[in-house]
Amino acid sequence: MNLLFSTTEITSGHLTSDAPLHYRLLFAYKAAASFLQGGKLLEVGCGIGRGIPFLLPKVSEYQAIDKNRRLLESLREQYPQATFISGRVPPLTQIPDNAFDYVLSFQVIEHIADDKLFVKELHRVLKPGGMLMLTTPNRLRSLTRNPWHVREYTAEELVALLLPFFKEVDMRGVAGNEKVERYQQANAVSVAKWKQWDLLKLEYRLPSWMLRIPYEILNRMNRNRLMQQEESTRNITLDDYLLVKDSKQALDLFVVAKK
Repeated sequence: MNLLFSTTEITSGHLTSDAPLHYRLLFAYKAAASFLQGGKLLEVGCGIGRGIPFLLPKVSEYQAIDKNRRLLESLREQYPQATFISGRVPPLTQIPDNAFDYVLSFQVIEHIADDKLFVKELHRVLKPGGMLMLTTPNRLRSLTRNPWHVREYTAEELVALLLPFFKEVDMRGVAGNEKVERYQQANAVSVAKWKQWDLLKLEYRLPSWMLRIPYEILNRMNRNRLMQQEESTRNITLDDYLLVKDSKQALDLFVVAKK
């Protein structure tokens, strides 16, 4: 199933060239599972279901909502004990107020045009005292414009967005060890070589829809090139990532917020 839905934006767990990002995304679920203590969980934007095996054993009920109907059909077959809802967000029209102990939304908010409504809806469906866990790329570590993202955030910007709705906002980050940072540096050098040919700065001047196909092609070429040239690409695993309190150098922001 994963290969069927594997673009560079979605990221496959079966392609060696995707391993650094796949394990980075997977680690967030491992970290989230450590916060769970039973109760009902809603995942907003479950994608390929990457983190479901970490989440299911830790909660009494798992529900997820995603816009990809074909993907959800596959997930229903794999996880009959879970509930999968098809729909675009925001709003979360299918979900009642104060319904869940936990809401989790990883690598979604950067795709949402109305991020304030999105956060308001995440807050609405949480029970009083409930916990939101949210991740998104750290804009300070991004190497290029991602045409699939409406925007990216710094830690300060994301906290400012959440604070009007949540009484507690704990900003953390997903970071990598020295092996991961060596890969990130090699990636930065490689991306810079590609970008030097963009003399007209089309990356920032063209509308996002025009950049998506070139982004996919060049991103895949770059990942394959790094896999062949950088030994660290082939050796990165889940154990090479960690949750840190200093989010400024983190690859992804990881927020724990309480209603």
